[in-house]
Amino acid sequence: MSFYHSILRPILFRLPAESAHEFALKSLGNRAIRVWLKPPERFSFNDLNRFGLRFPNPVGLAAGFDKEGSAAHLLADLGFGFIEVGTVTNEAQPGNPKPRLFRLPRDRALINRLGFNNCGAKELVQNIQRRRPQCVLGVNIGKSRAVPIEAAIPDYLATFAAVYDVADYVAVNVSSPNTPHLRELQKAAPLRELLNALQAQNHELAQLRSGPARPLLLKIAPDLDENEIEAIIDVAMSTNISGVIATNTSVNREGLQTPPDVVKEFGEGGLSGAPLRSRSNQVIAFIHRLTRGKLPIIGVGGVFTAQDAWEKICAGASLIQLYTGFIYEGPRVAGRINQGLLRILEREGLRSIDDAVGCDVK
Repeated sequence: MSFYHSILRPILFRLPAESAHEFALKSLGNRAIRVWLKPPERFSFNDLNRFGLRFPNPVGLAAGFDKEGSAAHLLADLGFGFIEVGTVTNEAQPGNPKPRLFRLPRDRALINRLGFNNCGAKELVQNIQRRRPQCVLGVNIGKSRAVPIEAAIPDYLATFAAVYDVADYVAVNVSSPNTPHLRELQKAAPLRELLNALQAQNHELAQLRSGPARPLLLKIAPDLDENEIEAIIDVAMSTNISGVIATNTSVNREGLQTPPDVVKEFGEGGLSGAPLRSRSNQVIAFIHRLTRGKLPIIGVGGVFTAQDAWEKICAGASLIQLYTGFIYEGPRVAGRINQGLLRILEREGLRSIDDAVGCDVK
């Protein structure tokens, strides 16, 4: 058993979940901690090009861990191929009242109702400009809580414009369960209007800067039926979205090992971690089949090991993200998963991740 599992995680898990999270973020900058962690081996994956970007490896850190871009450069040193910061909104906002983050150790899961707490887009940009991570950087943008759903588009556009210059790609979050009415934007008509507006601004900014437009990705919920997913993918394809992130957290509580009274006491929020693994894989496979593999998918939900990541790749994911797995498995998890994926590729006689994407989908 590793030092993290035997010593450090039990100590962190005695703290309230959000306090432990804040402590972990601050500790990454500690010199002694950096010496203990040591830079992981740099893993080389062949031909890992996605939506016009070159990724050093397929394992990324999902949005939510570094909401303000203050530790992205430190997190990148832990072996992640890409970091997605945010979710960030146009103006700073405190999020929902505490406590708002809860652990379910029996399920290797979290419930959060953080509510897009963040420093605001302008400050996030300043944080990134001070120390840019040495990997691909995604910025996840969402609707400000104070903005009514009818005014969501100008709000998203303002955030997109603010983060444009520091983002390698931008992820549009319309699927968090913790901002009232946000998931209404997953319906076809408002989603099409939002994505068309963002793409128009995307191309305008690209022309002004004489450079390429930013890849625009869409993050969707796991709590959708096939008809709803099909409608969303139709919109994504027709608006030239570069990829889909599948999936966000869930409001479903079925099948948990944690006692129902404890889960009820935690209250509302999005469930993440191991209980989402199967549903996330189902959504990934459905999208891959629906698009015949033409739309890149970032698979997220229940990734703790290389085998978990491999299952998502075989279901149709081109890249992988994790968040809850980082909490439970510790700071060396990205290196272990990358090492494990290379072993699996060798075992299967495959040259690259591309050879495996969607191989289980008929």
